[in-house]
Amino acid sequence: MTIDVRPASVFEDVRTLVGPKSPTANVCWCLSYRVPSKLNNELRGPARGEYVADLCRGEPAPGVLAYDGEEPVGWAAVAPRSATSFARSRKIPHIDDLPVWSLWCIRVRPGHRKKGISHALITGAVEFARSHGAPAIEAYPLDNGDDRVDTTMAYPGLRRNFERAGFTHAADTTSVLSGFPRVLMRRDLR
Repeated sequence: MTIDVRPASVFEDVRTLVGPKSPTANVCWCLSYRVPSKLNNELRGPARGEYVADLCRGEPAPGVLAYDGEEPVGWAAVAPRSATSFARSRKIPHIDDLPVWSLWCIRVRPGHRKKGISHALITGAVEFARSHGAPAIEAYPLDNGDDRVDTTMAYPGLRRNFERAGFTHAADTTSVLSGFPRVLMRRDLR
């Protein structure tokens, strides 16, 4: 199996990874960290998908997708931190004024997990940020040690996967998800 990671510019492929089963659902679409909470609450049903479709047509794309052949099998949300709610977070600190990019969501489709796709997504997100001039990229994964994490709540990624991808621990946070602390991991791209 060869995994190819590409910019998330094909809306239908993004929908496959992060779209709800029902087009009228008011669930994430991976928007909760991307847009201010007021807008996130205002975007209802199909408007959420329409917003993401606009993002896919824009530059830069809203993230990267992993493909097995032409089948989309994974998603990673990555964008300049200044364009996300992490820019205003009280729980995840800023360690300096560098205009870093944030990587905050990794999703691998059921049936494709445990095949290294999350690693390919992290690497692809790093290269995507680098190609857009990012001086560094941050992630806010769970610090779960060897404890099992529910697949649904593992979307920020796991610390050890980011360490394998060359990220280092930059700061602790006060953010906790599914009972696990989140840490700020950073990789310098200069």
